[in-house]
Formats: sequence, C-alpha cells, structure tokens
Amino acid sequence: MTTEEAFLAEYEKRCQAAWPADIPRETHYPFGRVPVTEYLRKWAESQTEKPALIFYGREFGYRELNELSDKVATVLAGVGVKRGDRVAIFLDNCPQFHFVFYGILKLEAIVVPISPLFKSFELQHELNETGARVIIASRALREMVEGVRETTSLETIFTTGVLELVPDQPTMRVPVNLGLQPLPAEPAERNEFDLMRSVRAASPARSLPIPALDAVAVLNFTGGTTGLPKGCIHTHEHLVFTAASAVTFVLRGSPAMVSVSYFPVFWLSGENAGLVVPVVSGGTVVLLTRWDAVAFMEAVQRYKATHAKVLVDHVMDLLDHPDRASYDLSSLRLVNGIGFAKKLTIDLRRRWEAAVGSILAEGGWGMSETRSHDTFTSGMQVDDFDLTSGQGFMGLPVPETTFKICDFDTGQVLSFGQEGEICMRSPSILNGYWRRPEESQTLLRNGWLHSGDVGMISEQGYLYFLGRRRDMLKVRGMSVFPPEIEAALGQHPAVLRCAVVGRPDEQKGDQPVAFIELQPGHSISAEEMVRWCRDRISAYKVPEVRIVEGMPMTATGKVKKGELKNLFTL
Repeated sequence: MTTEEAFLAEYEKRCQAAWPADIPRETHYPFGRVPVTEYLRKWAESQTEKPALIFYGREFGYRELNELSDKVATVLAGVGVKRGDRVAIFLDNCPQFHFVFYGILKLEAIVVPISPLFKSFELQHELNETGARVIIASRALREMVEGVRETTSLETIFTTGVLELVPDQPTMRVPVNLGLQPLPAEPAERNEFDLMRSVRAASPARSLPIPALDAVAVLNFTGGTTGLPKGCIHTHEHLVFTAASAVTFVLRGSPAMVSVSYFPVFWLSGENAGLVVPVVSGGTVVLLTRWDAVAFMEAVQRYKATHAKVLVDHVMDLLDHPDRASYDLSSLRLVNGIGFAKKLTIDLRRRWEAAVGSILAEGGWGMSETRSHDTFTSGMQVDDFDLTSGQGFMGLPVPETTFKICDFDTGQVLSFGQEGEICMRSPSILNGYWRRPEESQTLLRNGWLHSGDVGMISEQGYLYFLGRRRDMLKVRGMSVFPPEIEAALGQHPAVLRCAVVGRPDEQKGDQPVAFIELQPGHSISAEEMVRWCRDRISAYKVPEVRIVEGMPMTATGKVKKGELKNLFTL
C-alpha cells in the first residue's frame, strides 16, 4: 500500500467516525443517476400542477415548465442549434432563464451563462471563447449584443424582458423596470426574434433524446482572478451529482422543500440554488431577480419557504430591518449563510435563532471547477461546533468525494494537521478548461484536482480552508492568510465588511492591510481597531487598518481586492 493509499484509507475511517448521527451516509437520487432533464420530465408526470417555479406570484407547474422547455428546444432547433453547439444566456434572474436552460440541455447542446453585468469587452471574450452562434439576451442588453455582433460568431439573437412574466398583481415587491418594453419590429433577415413570442407559437419538440451523462452540459466561467475568465467544462453527471449531494447533505431537502433564491442564476452557486437543486429535489423555488429584504420576507411568509441561501451581509439586513417583526419567517428550517465580506459568527447565529427560530449554518468548501457542495457542515451546529473548531472549518466531504493535502512543491501527501495544497477527487470535477489544454493539465493531475487553495485536514478528518496560495502573505518569513484576519475582524460588532490584502514592505516582506466598512451608526478609529486586533491575533498578523465608506463589490457579493490595492497610493 502506498503512502497515499494508506492516508486515504485512514481518512475514510476518521470521516466515518466523525459523521453526524442524523445525517445520511449515502446520496439519495429520487430517480437514479440520470440527467437533470429527466428529473424535470419525471416530476412533470408525477406532480404535474405542483409549482416548480414562482416568480413574483406567477406560478409555473412542473408540467408547464417541462412543456415550455420542450418548446424552447423546438425554437432553437429551428434556427439550427444541434448537439454540442454552445448557446449563450445573457439574462438576469427570470423564468425565461429556466425555460432556455432546460431547452438547451434537451437538445444536447451546451449552456453558456454570461453575466448581465458584463461590458462589451467581457461579453465579446466569452462569446469568442465558446463560439456561441445563438444568444438569448435581456432587451435591456440588446444594444450591447448588437455592438459585438460583427466581431463574434453570433448569428441569431433572441431577446426577452426580464420582468415580462410578472403577473398584473404581484405577491411581493417587484424591482424597478428591467426591460418591460415590447420588442420593436425588426426585419427577419437580421435573425432577431422575441423569445416568448417564438415559444408560444412553437409546438413541443418530439422524441427529444436523453443526454448522455458524460456529455458536456454547461460551461461555467470562473471569475478571472488570474487573467481572463476560463470556461469550466461540466457534464450532465456533474449537475445531477452536485444537486443530489446538496439536497441530501447540505439542505436535507425533499419535494416538500420551498426555497427562496435570489443569487444570480448566471453564477454557478445561483445556478445550483435557483435552477438545478430545486428540480432534482422536486421542490419549489421562489425566484427573485435580486436581493430585496422586503421581497424576501414577503416570499417566505406567503409561500411558507423552508430553505434559503443568503449572504451573511443580507442576514444582517434582515435582522436589522425595521419591519422584520411584521413578517412571519417561522416556516424557515435552514438558512445557509454564505460569508464573503462578512463572516458568520456565534452572536449572529444567536440573533437569528432568537428572531426566526431556524438554523443558520455555513455551507462548505467548493469552487467553480467542482460545482461546489463538496463538503457539508450539517449536523455540526450543536454547541456551535462548526464555529468554534477554528477558522476555515469546512466540515466533511460528501460521499464519493475525498481530499488530500499535498506539499505545493514536491506533491508529497501530507499527514493530518499539516498545511498544504487542497487536492480533491470527485464525480463533479470539471473535465478541463474550455480550449485551455495547458492550464487543464496543470489543474488536473492523475485524477486529482489541484486547487491552489491552502488547507489542512484535522486529526478528526475535518477539512479546513486557510486561503488561496496566491493571496498568502509572507510577514517576516511567516505565512499569513487574509481569511484568518478577516474572520477575526468580523467578530467586532462595528464591522460590516472587511477585506485584507498585502502591501509590499521592505522590512516585513508583506504588510497585511485591512479595509473595513463600518456598520451604520458605529464609529471606531483605525488605531482602536488595531489595538482590538492585538488582543486577539498574533502580533505579526495584526494589520494596518483603513476605514472606508464602501467596498468595491462583485455581482456575487465578493470584495474586489484588486481595486483595494489601488488605494495604497492614495
């Protein structure tokens, strides 16, 4: 037995010993390991009128969602889309995204979600990278699409209004206009069509194939932190494995699950929460176009929502909202608080429990390359075990997924308690980066994904995420991980958001610099915050502090650390 084999065998034993008593040990697949399109079809047969999707009061039953996606397949086939073709979706959250997503998959074509926050250069890059010939875009973005048409492979454009399917009498607060205007008449030779007009006129496709599990389903682009974004190649098996793992271990869901989702569906986490996981579970998703505390509370109260995934910043929005007591949120069983700029704390959990009565938990470790949901923390909230077990606690791996920690330079497998590179093996690992063979070979080696993240597996078998190697700072020769400092700062009641970056220093090598946005109504000086840090973290980790009025944020709630570094010269 090799060193690696011995480690993995021992690791499995320790995971089983640490497994929470009330958590299943096997992944549950209601209809087996089949493509998510088959889950939609089968639920459409067994619970035809049950709402699969609710959009500001407009309900789409499973049968209707299935039929609409069939019609989309007819429409797309009519403009030449076939197996393996890439089709871009350039939309905010709306029901049309769902129809198109499943329609593309039913044709065995490939979904290319593109951020509606992009500018022309970014849109052009992803279209040229994938060679997409067809795009479904928001009418509000039509001019931008037209602007890149001549410099990309685009041939056909479908447009739609993001709020087009909002009912006349919405059941929750609707955001401002996002493209309600009707599509102007355009000559047919421009190959531009109104999506919903085309869908309503179409007949459901007949004899659509069942996609092969190993066929490519989606190209999810990474955030481009090390250059231009790269497309992660994910298959139909990756989708169903991730969704079933999330339902079984993270959400502990069932067809009775009603979730509220506002995460952008073009983002992989939003694709999971708002699109794939609800259909695999057979539950209902209440979809919002964006975060709105009032709309969220109205949705929970009206539809008796049981689950939600919420940024920790937005948990605080809810707890501090002046009208929170006017809404009944008691139906919520589990809320996953995702901590980017603000981390989940014991105090925040206590406040949530007192106000709502449900579990507030963090999710686990994951990345775009693995479709997330690779570990879980469910069942580890007793006595706040997950929050008191050290910074970066990520829980245990879901079944069929395993980790090892390797030396960055030698690749040697390290023992329990040692820090190194997080490497992972799982059925959900990407096949590679689209058209990037060299980068794919660097990432994927001998069946393992080399994440570039720094981590550790504890003696008990729990995974810890300590930071990204490229973000790691060297202070007088000692390794300092920004997430550790951010987690400490997040415990201060005056801190709303914080982010730590490194500034070159002739004496230290790197100097940690913490940018802090304060809670409304709070006031504290940088010097006071530094003194507070000195009482809680090692002296060499204590950051230089800068109080700022606001943070540059991405659409998915992460701080743009690159922009913060530009402030060093100010």
